[in-house]
Amino acid sequence: MTQKSYFTAIFPGSFDPITMGHLDIIRRASDLFPKLIVAVADPLHKKTMFDLDERIRLVRESVVGIPNVEVQGFTGLLVDFAQKVGARAIIRGLRAVSDFEYEFKMAWMNRRMYPQIETIFLIPSEEYAYLASSLVKEIAFLGKDVDGLVPPPVAEKIRETILGKYKDTRGPSLEVDG
Repeated sequence: MTQKSYFTAIFPGSFDPITMGHLDIIRRASDLFPKLIVAVADPLHKKTMFDLDERIRLVRESVVGIPNVEVQGFTGLLVDFAQKVGARAIIRGLRAVSDFEYEFKMAWMNRRMYPQIETIFLIPSEEYAYLASSLVKEIAFLGKDVDGLVPPPVAEKIRETILGKYKDTRGPSLEVDG
């Protein structure tokens, strides 16, 4: 029997906002690795609903109770962050075949830049297969409730953010249709 090699994994994303699908992947990946770092990216190419510090705070609040999970923010290349923290695996979630092509290209490029890194794909539980942060934001901005799609502290922060933006306008209501 060969000795197993245990190592740190990272689960990167912008987490804008973190969803129940992300938490599903985090919980399952934390069962596979002794240390999982949720790496909150500060994307240069897209505008986020929440700034980096707020997203880190919301992710930390969402992973309370998962003992081997750590949350860190990063800017720049993922492989540079992975090397800095000593990670040997990148965890990525795949919801559909359409995710695979992009993720496959990224995995190859990451391996080219950091040959010691492995990308491990996890599929979400069936109940979260459709869930994406962009859909959550769209639903919220159109005035619908996001409870059950995101962790409770995130749902509350989304309500505060949207109500704050639309407080003095004819913006959306977050009331649930009866």
